Amino acid sequence: MVRAERMVRAAISHHTPFRGAKVVVEAKGSYPNNTNVRGDSDVDVKVQLNECYYYDGQSWLAEGPDYAGPWTKEKLRREVHVALTSYFGSVDADHNIAFYVPEVPGSRPSADVVPCFKYVLFDRTAPGGKYEGSVVFGRDGKKVVNWPELQLVNGRAKNERTSRRYKFVVRVLKNVENDLAAQGVIEALPSYFSECLIYNVPDHIFLDGSLDDAVRESLRAVYGQLASPGMEWKRMVEPNGVKMVFGEGQKWNMQDGLDLIVGAWRYLAYGR
Repeated sequence: MVRAERMVRAAISHHTPFRGAKVVVEAKGSYPNNTNVRGDSDVDVKVQLNECYYYDGQSWLAEGPDYAGPWTKEKLRREVHVALTSYFGSVDADHNIAFYVPEVPGSRPSADVVPCFKYVLFDRTAPGGKYEGSVVFGRDGKKVVNWPELQLVNGRAKNERTSRRYKFVVRVLKNVENDLAAQGVIEALPSYFSECLIYNVPDHIFLDGSLDDAVRESLRAVYGQLASPGMEWKRMVEPNGVKMVFGEGQKWNMQDGLDLIVGAWRYLAYGR
């Protein structure tokens, strides 16, 4: 992870248009969150431009007035592509969101590089009155908002509160999901989905009994939320604490969650 992040940072810093610009290059997702498993081969690296920020689809200078600078969605994507191609040589630019930098065996893992802008959600209930994340615009024109810093902070806090059992259970479910998908029992799901489900398990459930107890009772707790007559699944939140697990724009639905949890329960021989 560190090597991939460092090399992408070098590619961006060596590209003339980015010199002097406010750019943050860092890994995000399962690797920095320490929830990666063997099936998570790619490192996700964001290239975030902070010259301006997006709010509700509008671009603004951080200081307040409307942004009138050169950085557009198209320009950012174009310059990141040029920077990566100049540095790495071979880059797959056919994906909707990320640029794919192939693995070099023995040197670095493959990387998905995501060009994005700073994103701000103003909320009077948030610390400081706002949440800060990132927004990426796909080639299809649609925007995707992520909250990697909040995910990192909240995940670490929950892991500490649960004597590091939270992330252990997440990794177990991710490995099981990979096996179930390989066997054709369920459709393949983004690994982040497992993290989202387990984040909604109450802390005390992780702490009762052995590690195996923690896994079993976590699955039971998630199933209870998904199958609740009161539709508790509608209140489940992602580890960032801002976005709901189920809803518009997600790559999964509630039935996917049920299929995964029931499949995991049987796979781990907890019963029928």
